[in-house]
Amino acid sequence: MLGSTASAERLQLELISVSSPRVSDGDPLPADYSCKGSVGNPPLRWSRVPDDTTSVAVVTDSNGLTGGEVNWVVFDIDPRTNELAEGSVPVGAVEGRTTSGKVGYSPPCDARENYRFTVYALKGKLDLKKGESLDKTLKGIAAKTIAWGRLTTAHIE
Repeated sequence: MLGSTASAERLQLELISVSSPRVSDGDPLPADYSCKGSVGNPPLRWSRVPDDTTSVAVVTDSNGLTGGEVNWVVFDIDPRTNELAEGSVPVGAVEGRTTSGKVGYSPPCDARENYRFTVYALKGKLDLKKGESLDKTLKGIAAKTIAWGRLTTAHIE
């Protein structure tokens, strides 16, 4: 979702391991975390973040044929943090706007889409305000990414 240049550069970046106690890579996204549920974001965990990471960002999006939709952006997460709890944002983290313009988790609705939960290790904080534009936030993440990892769902159950 960060663009073709960022995709090409990511091939040389270190990989982060991303998992969830409620969502398995390649399996359907539980309906609780979709617009049919009321839980909010699923819990996420990550490991193997490089030592020189100064902040972490999480982007949730679909990789649809129409270009996808960003459902959540959280950035400036403390690099000592290695998980997001269900339905919450870590203290001090900042949420940006989604494709719909909402600030915060915008639950996925298209049951046929695949949804990606991508964790980015960043060299520096974005230092953007809450509700910053999606374009500015994604460009900032792409410019500072030093490692990344992803958990992808097959569709919504």
